[in-house]
Amino acid sequence: MPTIDRRTFIKLMGLSATAGGAGLLSACNNNTDSAAPASQTPSEAITFSDDFYDVPMKGNVRILHLTDVHGQLRPVHFREPNVNLGVGDAFGRPPHLVGNKLLEAMDIKPGTAESHAYTYLDFDAAAAKFGRTGGFPQMKTLMDKLREQAGGKQNTLTIDGGDLWQGSGTSLWTRGVDMVEASNILGIDVMVGHWEFTYREDEVLSNVSLFKGDFIGQNVRVKEDSLMDDGYSTMVEKFDGRGLYDEDSGHAFQPYVIKEINGAKIAIVGQAFPRTANANPPEFFPDWSFGLREDDMIELVEMIREEEQPDAVVLLSHNGMDVDIKMAERVPGLNAVFGGHTHDGVPKPVKVQNVDGPECWVTNAGSNSKFVGVMDFDIVDGEIKSMEYNMLPVFEDALEADKEMQAYIEQMRNTKYDENIVESRVKAMHFNKDRVGKTFAEILDEKLAIADRTLYRRGNFMGTWDQVLCNALREEYDADIAMSAGVRWGTSTLKGDWITMEDVMTQCSMTYGETYVSEMKGKDLLNILEQVADNLFDPDPYLQSGGDMVRVGGLDYTIDPAKPLYERISDARLDNGDPIEADKTYKVAGWAQVNRTPEGRLMWDVVRDYIVNNKGADNVLKLSKINHPKLVNVTQNPGIADYPGEAS
Repeated sequence: MPTIDRRTFIKLMGLSATAGGAGLLSACNNNTDSAAPASQTPSEAITFSDDFYDVPMKGNVRILHLTDVHGQLRPVHFREPNVNLGVGDAFGRPPHLVGNKLLEAMDIKPGTAESHAYTYLDFDAAAAKFGRTGGFPQMKTLMDKLREQAGGKQNTLTIDGGDLWQGSGTSLWTRGVDMVEASNILGIDVMVGHWEFTYREDEVLSNVSLFKGDFIGQNVRVKEDSLMDDGYSTMVEKFDGRGLYDEDSGHAFQPYVIKEINGAKIAIVGQAFPRTANANPPEFFPDWSFGLREDDMIELVEMIREEEQPDAVVLLSHNGMDVDIKMAERVPGLNAVFGGHTHDGVPKPVKVQNVDGPECWVTNAGSNSKFVGVMDFDIVDGEIKSMEYNMLPVFEDALEADKEMQAYIEQMRNTKYDENIVESRVKAMHFNKDRVGKTFAEILDEKLAIADRTLYRRGNFMGTWDQVLCNALREEYDADIAMSAGVRWGTSTLKGDWITMEDVMTQCSMTYGETYVSEMKGKDLLNILEQVADNLFDPDPYLQSGGDMVRVGGLDYTIDPAKPLYERISDARLDNGDPIEADKTYKVAGWAQVNRTPEGRLMWDVVRDYIVNNKGADNVLKLSKINHPKLVNVTQNPGIADYPGEAS
């Protein structure tokens, strides 16, 4: 089969990656995500102990870390994956442990609140028992408590790993401003970016100006032509120089910051998502380039160690956890990595021995405002005597809502949708006239249908929410096949709950949500599946993109993740059983195009209409089939359990 380079493929389709504890699954069809329609009957809620969030300070410097919030200001349900396969050196290593295997490795008791937070196990029942997770009002209360336990805010540093400004209806409609304002109330001191860059450059710089902390990134550079362009200089001047931190080095943003915390000197190095320009439309950031830039990182950390003489150097990263582990091995001088991008909720750090330096602790604090990572350093006379790490799940029912944050969110949601809204790259779809005059809350609270099963997104392969999206695309365009990006954001909707417009927006909200239909040869279709699979399962983490497998509706296939490129995908068939023929043309619908701007209706409108039009007289949306791929050579992998499709 002919090859195409990663950039071409991603730009072609816009599909970059970017039950109980039954243990490993034998070859069978478990269908655990299929159920008859039923209303959710919550069990008796528990009462959290008063000391649930007591984390006494162990040292003199405390770093609080959150990441991949994806615009979720209010508490949500979020089902952790039952499939997170590790390949190569990552086999069986966190974060590639799920269900009971994760609990065993992390010494967490089944059936506890922590078990619910970190796993998919008994998700519906546990969600009814322990309630929703996350929410910035609860997060603010928790962070204030953790700061107080550290002796005051002056002894703490609060950092965010990016993907903060995108992922909700309100973040899309405010162009991320809602999240900037919320992060200022929360007290975030330093952050990096990824989806932040999918707003226009001037919007990014405006938001950076509004942000009261430091926006950093050693691997974001101004292109050489842009450095000489008067238009870019004019834009930068408008935002007081933001967007051009150093003309000689080409750094768009400060590569690192030094913070004095309780008498200790802490260096924080920033790393944006290296593949931003591949995974997202370059038209949004024509003047900036991205990359892993490992050599630059090595030189930078060496310079910081020699010239700044810090007591500790930490990396605030949006690489993804596997990439962070490899980088921690190869970049001397790092003490800790606070990672993001891959949404991995890992309660304990992975301790990595550096090739020429101290042991480095690699962490990742999940997603959707669901966790806070807490790292305590004991620094005496310029030497780190000890480090201690805790990751705390944020439970709505265990924490009072901070009044200031709650008031801000309510005020923001009462904002009226108007003609200044920009929802699309296509001018004719900048705003939806049917929404004008309604408040954000009125739009988002619309009840569409009742879920016949738990709808979830996260996992290496097809989720039930993904099936809804694919079904909507196929219906919109009368297509043979639908393709939807395997992104890891998107909250969960419990069986029996109403699906709201807000739920839809958490699955679809992006600045390039236009849909399309195209004619595609079977060989090209299979080529895309192979390329996406390689982005996920290449043994070298530096060649991975950190997302999940492209979701396909109307198509079944077999995949062996352990095989090399162009040998993983086999037996691809339409829903009717017809095999995919290499030279036959198929009608394929999709969304989130990277390289061009289609003019089909916006994805969230397509999905809303599908849900409303396909619910029954009982208001229940029924899914007849989930296109779970058949998995081969996976049952000995501790990164899979209770797979609802066929696995061997």
